[in-house]
Amino acid sequence: MYRASETRYENMIYNQCGRSGLKLPALSLGMWHNFGSVNDLENMKSILFEAFDSGITHFDLANNYGPVYGSAEENMGRILKSDLMPYRNEMVISTKAGYDMWKGPYGDGGSRKYLIASLDESLKRLGLDYVDIFYHHRPDPHTPMEETMGALDQIVRSGKALYVGISNYNQEQTKQAYRILREQKTPFIINQVSYSMLNRWIETDGVKDYMCDQGIGCIAFSPLAQGILTGKYLKGIPADSRAGSGKSPYLHEGDISGEKQEKVRALQELAQERRQSLTQMALAWILRDGKVTSVLIGASRPEQIRENIKALDNIRFSREECERIDEIVK
Repeated sequence: MYRASETRYENMIYNQCGRSGLKLPALSLGMWHNFGSVNDLENMKSILFEAFDSGITHFDLANNYGPVYGSAEENMGRILKSDLMPYRNEMVISTKAGYDMWKGPYGDGGSRKYLIASLDESLKRLGLDYVDIFYHHRPDPHTPMEETMGALDQIVRSGKALYVGISNYNQEQTKQAYRILREQKTPFIINQVSYSMLNRWIETDGVKDYMCDQGIGCIAFSPLAQGILTGKYLKGIPADSRAGSGKSPYLHEGDISGEKQEKVRALQELAQERRQSLTQMALAWILRDGKVTSVLIGASRPEQIRENIKALDNIRFSREECERIDEIVK
């Protein structure tokens, strides 16, 4: 039976999530990859235990994480039941619905029917009565925003989630959601967005500053640009990598151009000057200005958790370093 480390809270940074009373660890564990039915359960346990022992208290899921769809939640449910349930009150568990989950017109999008039915199924897979945060996973242009936000409000009032969030919403969409949820007095606390040194859309769109101004938390996913910012592709594309396997819909060999490799090589040189790995610098950079609450990291083995945690040893960047990064990537 797993017993958590007594020192698990000593080295983690915890940030207030917007204006809510909830604090999130600066690094959260995303379960998008490596927790599906095709993965080894004992390795999943090792990753989760290492994360929790390191002070990572937030575990991020979605209804269709796998493969197969639903299997990441099922595996998390198994591990909660066998080992982690004694620590449930020390954990923030989040899940989402919004992308395709089951066949037919009611298994996708942002309708009240889909969101409430999906969360009910997620809770069964997890073996929980509630999740801490429930997200709408993406904007749905075919469903009125009032209906989607009304469903999130109903979910909180039913006790099936403590807080709600949105994901992949731009500034204008976030403004609409915020207005509706504020009128309903729904505890809307966070927007989950893609963000990295190579992907600055939340800066150019303005949603990053908007969230900070309004007291909405921000959590970043894909902080390593699907692995490009690990430096693993500087000497070619390994056959077993995400880009080389041909299995990822989000990263292909063509995405790793010579120009991009030169940018990564220059960033790696700066990381070495900062006495960090490129991965650690990329994670630290997202936290540099205090406007991002938490960064979602993934892991295929526990050693990666230990290495990523070291990013928190130095999250300060001089103005010259920030300008140099901007010059490299622009």
